[in-house]
Amino acid sequence: MLSLAEIIEEDAARVCGAVDLAPLDGGSVLLTGASGLLGLHLLAALRQRGRQTGRPIHVTAIARSTPPAAFANFFDDLNIRLQAMDLADSDAIRALPQHDHIIHAAGYGQPHRFLSDPINTIRLNTVATLALLEKLPATGKFLFMSSSEIYSGAPSPHTEADIGTTDPGHVRACYIEGKRCGETICRGFRAQGRAVKAARLALAYGPGTRIDDQRVLNTLIRRALLERRVTLLDQGQARRTYGYVTDIVEMLFSILLYGREPVYNVGGRSATTIAELARTIADVAGVPMTAPAQDRALPGAPGDVALDLSLVCGEFGKRDFVPLREGLERTMAAYRALCGDGAGDRLEREAS
Repeated sequence: MLSLAEIIEEDAARVCGAVDLAPLDGGSVLLTGASGLLGLHLLAALRQRGRQTGRPIHVTAIARSTPPAAFANFFDDLNIRLQAMDLADSDAIRALPQHDHIIHAAGYGQPHRFLSDPINTIRLNTVATLALLEKLPATGKFLFMSSSEIYSGAPSPHTEADIGTTDPGHVRACYIEGKRCGETICRGFRAQGRAVKAARLALAYGPGTRIDDQRVLNTLIRRALLERRVTLLDQGQARRTYGYVTDIVEMLFSILLYGREPVYNVGGRSATTIAELARTIADVAGVPMTAPAQDRALPGAPGDVALDLSLVCGEFGKRDFVPLREGLERTMAAYRALCGDGAGDRLEREAS
């Protein structure tokens, strides 16, 4: 059985083979959200590129707190400087040195987190974005991680020209309007001739997710491994389109380094209902799946999330995407590797 690190290193090799990272060779990158799913995979690809070329990429990896012990080895590199920082503190950001490239991937992606801390959710996407952009040299490149949530209220699949129809009173407004404002800040710097772009991301998944991540896909995986059954809280008719993390990271690097437009949709091609997703996870785990009749969806959650990827795929020539079942198999293998033989006990302890 492969370890978590080996699984992510395999994925990093896939990314390095899919996109030319040469503009990063020997340079510096500031990466926020470094211990999150995207952060770990971005970091793994940067580290692997440096080792392949012999021209290390010097990374300042920002995380809110020290990553869990299981993730510590991803930061064990002389060219990676891990720094714990509260990005709501703009003075701390201003104390950082300039970097050739900045990827702002920090944020509360889980609904229960951004709903429980609306003020810091707004700060991370606005105050922190502004402070980070002020650290970008004139020749630097910046990527802001936005979200498909800004399309909330508009019919899907969404193109980059679509406009959401929510208002500041929406239950998820702290996240939606924070991302919208973050994009506006990026546009302001772009108008000054800076290489600043935003990626509207939807539903990335893969190895390296925290054990306590409460988003639907990860919750279903935990139930399959811990409870040995997959149970839904409703009929699971909501539709989602998931993107495996290697596809997502490949597109993010392409946008950062070569993108011509101010904003791009970034996601996957694996369209499924939640019920179909649950059945696939149950099948991979070899456990039963049940779905009660009650509808207990999260407040304000969209019924359908799907992005039109014509722009990003057309510009960068992306054609191949990791199929959902393959991505789930790798994600679940990572959960098992993270927890060892006593998967149930470990999952229960880590989630508590």
